[in-house]
Amino acid sequence: MGNACSVSFSCDDTISHCLDCIIRVLVAEQRQWRRLQQVQGWLSRVQDVEKEVPRLLAEIIGKEEEILGGFCSGNSIERHKYGKRVVESLKNVQSLRKEGDFKDVAQTVPENPVDERPLPPAVVGFQSTLDRVWRCLTEEPVGIVGLHGMGGVGKTTLLTQINNSFLHTSNNFDFVIWEVVSRDLQLEKMQESIAKKIGLCNESWDSKSFHEKAQEIFKTMRNTKFVLLLDGIWELVDLARLGLPVPSRTSESKVVFTTREFELCGQMDAHKSFKVECLGYEDAWRLFEEKVGRNILDSHPDIPELAETVARECGGLPLALITVGRAMASMKAPREWEHAIDVLRSSASKFSGYSLIRSLLHACLLEEEDDNHVKMHDVVRDMALWIASTTEKQDERYLVLAGVVLTETPRSELWQEVTRMSLMQNKIWRLPESPASPHLLTLFLSSNYISMANEEFFQSMASLRVLKLSHTFLPRHFLVGISNLFSLQNLDLSETGIEGLPLELRYLVNLKCLNLEYTHRISKIPGQLISNLKMLEALRMFICGSSKQKSSSVLFGDSFVLVKELLGLKHLNVLTITLRSFAALQRLLASPSLQSILSNTPSLSLTNCPSLSSLSVFTLASLRHLEALDMTSCKDLEEMEIDYAGGGVKRIRETHGFFSLRKVLIGGSKLRHVTWLILAPNLKHIEMYNCGYLEEIISLEKLGEIPSEDMQNLIPFGRLECLRLYGLDKLRSIYPRALPFPHLKELKVDLCPELKKLPFDCTSGLERKLIIKGHEWWWNNLQWDDQATQNAFLPSLKTWYF
Repeated sequence: MGNACSVSFSCDDTISHCLDCIIRVLVAEQRQWRRLQQVQGWLSRVQDVEKEVPRLLAEIIGKEEEILGGFCSGNSIERHKYGKRVVESLKNVQSLRKEGDFKDVAQTVPENPVDERPLPPAVVGFQSTLDRVWRCLTEEPVGIVGLHGMGGVGKTTLLTQINNSFLHTSNNFDFVIWEVVSRDLQLEKMQESIAKKIGLCNESWDSKSFHEKAQEIFKTMRNTKFVLLLDGIWELVDLARLGLPVPSRTSESKVVFTTREFELCGQMDAHKSFKVECLGYEDAWRLFEEKVGRNILDSHPDIPELAETVARECGGLPLALITVGRAMASMKAPREWEHAIDVLRSSASKFSGYSLIRSLLHACLLEEEDDNHVKMHDVVRDMALWIASTTEKQDERYLVLAGVVLTETPRSELWQEVTRMSLMQNKIWRLPESPASPHLLTLFLSSNYISMANEEFFQSMASLRVLKLSHTFLPRHFLVGISNLFSLQNLDLSETGIEGLPLELRYLVNLKCLNLEYTHRISKIPGQLISNLKMLEALRMFICGSSKQKSSSVLFGDSFVLVKELLGLKHLNVLTITLRSFAALQRLLASPSLQSILSNTPSLSLTNCPSLSSLSVFTLASLRHLEALDMTSCKDLEEMEIDYAGGGVKRIRETHGFFSLRKVLIGGSKLRHVTWLILAPNLKHIEMYNCGYLEEIISLEKLGEIPSEDMQNLIPFGRLECLRLYGLDKLRSIYPRALPFPHLKELKVDLCPELKKLPFDCTSGLERKLIIKGHEWWWNNLQWDDQATQNAFLPSLKTWYF
């Protein structure tokens, strides 16, 4: 026999396996899934083998006679060469078969890789910066881009424009992911949002750990082309920890983020950063003009010039231009524009503090935090400080060191030229000798720990007009030094530990605003002090005074002395007050000069009222703007009179009585129910304590007396957020049936042994994640309508002690 070579093999099963994999890929792609990168590589190699095998067979068949029929040494070499190629092809096929055992062949792809985000109808002033950033992303070797600039300058708008530009790009990114980064960085939430966008969220996802989820994200994203847009970062975001491949300069994937801090661009390893600047005047005017409207600007020949002045006062800041422009969009009188210019240029002391706050709330420059407080958004605060710093006149200097953990006041040389200073929310414990500050107009020292103070501290502050000392514990002798501030117009002593006011304060003859709210320890306000403050416009005395009043104080007795002193204040227009008799309230209402003021009062406290056994609800309902009502230690109070069956409810509802009421505190009375509370539709906070006779919050009997037509559209406690009940020995019911409580966040119960049933079903308040605080023994004794309700509220219990 000669040196013959015979090769035979079958690829049927291998081909069948490959065909099966290819079919799976085709089916997945019909479902609009994307084949995995490793599957794509495998298919390419299958195609190469598919071409090689027929070509090899054709060559073998074409030379069949030469290779298989001859016995010369040359033919042997040829046979060996072809045999070797066949063996190599076989090995490739077998290798492909093994590699083709894919668990997954494709992954889901979002219908639109880019989610279009809303933009204002006309975006002004960002095109140049947008073009520069876009060239950087599409033409330059850059993987990470930072956009930095002050709050309100338009960074989010610019990032939105970048996002929407990817809708029309030809770069075919697999994912464009938008992520808003909260100030308290929460990587878990960011991870969930990213996973949802790239299609990883499934039944098994929730059971994975943070690290496992990061690995899954990385496996999916490492072979894709993505864009990650991070809006508003406050600290370093670790992209790798999230599971994202970190783009290099040469990466096709991109990361763009916005931040206020330029330093963060370095911390984020940005390959390039751009500062987002305020608008130039032409762009600023176009934006302002758009928000105001041509119909307003053309409504009077004087308005265009005035409007240009207003626009300039906004300093090119888009947030200011938009907010002020919208506020002026209905102002057709030149005097209204002149007033706006005065407001932007002048100090707040020239205007009503109350009307200013109301206007700022309506303009969204302040946010309502609760019934008694407003807050300024940090973007608006930054804007205000920026405008102040860029429009400083020669005689205006600001020093703001709030919340920076100071333990002492700034060194004396810093006080000499300052006109406005804020040292709030620090840990200042000592006030030294008076710093030379002849130009100082405003001083904020609130929320400090002042325990030592030189009485002469204010000696060199002759120009001071506004002094805020709230939330501090002040030495008694310290207040005497304030009496030397003859220019003082606004004094805030609220929530301080003072026990009395010195008579010397009567020398503050220019004082317009005095705040004594929540001064629980004060026992003495000398006679003739308040009546001598002839220029007072706002007097705040809600929950003012201790139970141990001195006979020489205007707070002593039934408050008639206080009422008498109020009658002499001709400029008074804002009043919150604590009274110690219902007769004093009636006398205030009987005074023509005080009646209108009291009807607008936001806060009233009736406390320690002797011999007050019944109280007319109609009298309280006449206080149309009453927001907070405190009734404590009215020990003889048994009834709050209202004719439920005779139209009393209808009358109060028709006159919108209690419409503004937000907060009610009742303690130490003989009341058996407070059914009248259902007439306060916007009530948010109720606190009941030490009422030993109280059996029901809302009486089932009294509720039955109200005609059905008077109950229409009445949802009891529809806006209630907080309910606190303690020391109510006989209380057995809050409401006779289950209520939705859509806004209830907190229920606190203590020493209410008869309260064994709550007005809840399995859906009450759950969307608000209600917290119920009380003793465990009380919780264990509660009675539930069904097991589902009990189970629903079991996670809400938090053991708590009053």
